[in-house]
Amino acid sequence: MNTSTTASISANADSVKAKAAELDASLPETHRAVLLRIATQRERLNARRNARAQALALQSQQSAHMPTSGPLSERLVAFARLHPLAVAAAAGVALVIGPRRLIRWSSVILPLVMKYRR
Repeated sequence: MNTSTTASISANADSVKAKAAELDASLPETHRAVLLRIATQRERLNARRNARAQALALQSQQSAHMPTSGPLSERLVAFARLHPLAVAAAAGVALVIGPRRLIRWSSVILPLVMKYRR
């Protein structure tokens, strides 16, 4: 949790306490307690909504790109996220080919890929 989030939570708690103080003293204690819980929940939902909007704005600012360096698994996951239809098509082809042919062809292709990767 960063300092701005902590500050907003404490500000929200202060605003909830202020709302509780504003409640009519003529209301029974149970009603005031319920209204206080409702106010607290509203503040929490507003804070969560604001945090989600901020996260979405931050995510939209970052461009989707393929990492050029890093582990192969990370690059494969990035490719799968950017191209889900291509991954689905490759999985479909792998199912149609069958495991025996897939292993046979991968034993031929994998050394070539590793050779060119260097």
